[in-house]
Amino acid sequence: MTVTIRPGIATDALELTRLIIALATYEKEPNAVEVTADILATQLNSPRPPFESFVADAGDGRLVGFALFFSSYSTWRGQSGLYLEDLFVESSHRRRGVGRLLMDQLLTVGRQRGCKRLEWSVLDWNQLAIDFYRGLGAEPMTGWTTWRLNLG
Repeated sequence: MTVTIRPGIATDALELTRLIIALATYEKEPNAVEVTADILATQLNSPRPPFESFVADAGDGRLVGFALFFSSYSTWRGQSGLYLEDLFVESSHRRRGVGRLLMDQLLTVGRQRGCKRLEWSVLDWNQLAIDFYRGLGAEPMTGWTTWRLNLG
């Protein structure tokens, strides 16, 4: 089966929602998902979407993976970057190069935009993801802890 990596569009919203729920289930938070296909479609159709995405399209109307990201900025370096919010590939397509294709597309876009870095978080128990990222040449940042303050 051939998988095509392409930008996510509003008509992908239902499939993206399915994959987001699958990701949340994998990350042991199946009831935490609040986003709906309608919300994603509206955001993807907006003049300034809050995120961008690449999807792994299996060609049969079914998506088998996605990378969702947005712009970031380093005040110390005065340079733009990208933040990868989520990378997910269905279990049936893992270890087939789909994650690598998604990351390669993300890296290409980052370089085309003059970005100097790509950052993301990974759950400390997700050894499969950690090994995947190390295989790309990424390294964990030491001395930093991710914090969050919910705004509503």
